[in-house]
Amino acid sequence: MSEIINNSRLRINGFKDIVRQIHEGRDIVEAKKELAEMMKVLPHGEVITAEQELINEGIPEEEIIQFCDVHSNAIKGILNEDNKFDFPIGHPVHTFLTENKHLKRRTELLESLIIYSSDKTDFDDASEELLKMKHLLNELMDVDKHYLRKENLIFPFLEKNNVTGPSVVMWAKDDEVRNYIKSAISALKSIEKVNHDELSKLFSQFVKPAVDAVNEMFYKEENILLPMTIDLLTETEWYQIYSQSDDYGYALYVPESEWIPVGEEPIKTETSNDRIRLSTGSFSLDELESIFKTLPFDLTFVDKDDRVKFFSEGPDRIFARSKAIIGRLVQHCHPPSSVGIVEKILSDFKAGRQNSAKFWINMRGKFVHISYYALRDKEQNYLGTLEVTQDGTEMRSLEGERRILNYD
Repeated sequence: MSEIINNSRLRINGFKDIVRQIHEGRDIVEAKKELAEMMKVLPHGEVITAEQELINEGIPEEEIIQFCDVHSNAIKGILNEDNKFDFPIGHPVHTFLTENKHLKRRTELLESLIIYSSDKTDFDDASEELLKMKHLLNELMDVDKHYLRKENLIFPFLEKNNVTGPSVVMWAKDDEVRNYIKSAISALKSIEKVNHDELSKLFSQFVKPAVDAVNEMFYKEENILLPMTIDLLTETEWYQIYSQSDDYGYALYVPESEWIPVGEEPIKTETSNDRIRLSTGSFSLDELESIFKTLPFDLTFVDKDDRVKFFSEGPDRIFARSKAIIGRLVQHCHPPSSVGIVEKILSDFKAGRQNSAKFWINMRGKFVHISYYALRDKEQNYLGTLEVTQDGTEMRSLEGERRILNYD
């Protein structure tokens, strides 16, 4: 056995043999014991190498994908989990790991709802817990942005290093996670009143598969994907990933500071001398930023795919916004009780049935006016929706006229 431990090629072949045996129906517990005996620490890169070779040797990708969770369960406790990640704030690895912490908190809270519910009488009302469950699932769907950055930024660099396994296998598992969460959200969407027994059944049928799948991906990322990627990618490549990350958005977390590796020049997307030209004039980037910050109302833009792409940053926003919502489905940015209204507006805008929707509410002593406008191109194709929110308290109280200069 010592020659296997000391030889990477033999170790990879041994691992592949066990994988094939599990494919053929070998007991997982027995296989796991053999892996533990074969190596006390399995280098993360060898897992990917073995998987890549199995694909290259003709094992169908579909089988590798199906085997992925079995494989993960078999090697848990064998892989070296003492990964010491020490990266500065802003580095993509730090961001991925911090997002995982926030996402893990949501899976823990979802599970705690059922633990709390188990202490209640089966037929007691659990509608409040159901509402919390819906909200947490909406937040958990933010994992989509985490996966998009992984798939579109990390995987291409792995492929440049001739490592295609993660792109095939992990991407498919990402899609499974997305589908589990979407199914759970859809199943709970129209339900408003449940007792604790019904809530427990809903959790077991729809929510638990989503929670388990998300938790499983945490393990795969932190013990296989990220350690291997850290070994392969250069600081310059990580900086390229960093510079494009904002385009996809972040999951429940926004990096608190920028990261520029030693020796790298800051990547400039625009300068104050660049002009943004429109049909009636132009702005510099600084001018446009200043205009949006000065407007006496708040703007939020949602694209044609229902994803938040922009919001203005005035000094006194009525509804707080975080950069974490960029790239997020707008349906997941609202409480479950109002999602139906949001979807109705978007549906009517897309179908061309309506072009605007307006609401006004009294909130914290303010008269708040909220308008939604359908944006269309010259051919009337739907481009997205613009939300305009304004504090109308002062305007509502005005009387008479003011024709003489009087600074407020």
